Amino acid sequence: MADNQFNSKDFILGTFIGAAVGALTALLMTPKTGKEFRDDINTGANQVKKKAYDWKEVAQEKGTNWKDKAYTTGSDLKKKAMESTSQVTKTAAEKTKDVTQGVQSKLKEKRKKEDEALEKAEDVAEAMEEAAEELEKKN
Repeated sequence: MADNQFNSKDFILGTFIGAAVGALTALLMTPKTGKEFRDDINTGANQVKKKAYDWKEVAQEKGTNWKDKAYTTGSDLKKKAMESTSQVTKTAAEKTKDVTQGVQSKLKEKRKKEDEALEKAEDVAEAMEEAAEELEKKN
């Protein structure tokens, strides 16, 4: 069943082979002398050689352009990544500094309140001692 189906790959291959055989037959059947025939073949070969050289140059030029573009793009991306990293590091350092200062400020306030509470407790203790001494003097 697969043999009966139309295969485009086989058709295209057959077309190219048929064209090549037709061109070869036309060259061989034309009434030219051997020298003219050889000249035609040399001319065709030189044209093919020139086309191949032109394609090679175009490919090299495009390859060089792509390489340069890739290098430039890579350099730009590296620069942007470094700038972003630097900015993130700077921002993190500033935030850390702010948080540290805030914590230190809170600790100072807490210590100050503790010291004030301790002083008041000492004042109360002294007042109690004085009151106790006065009570003993009166008794």
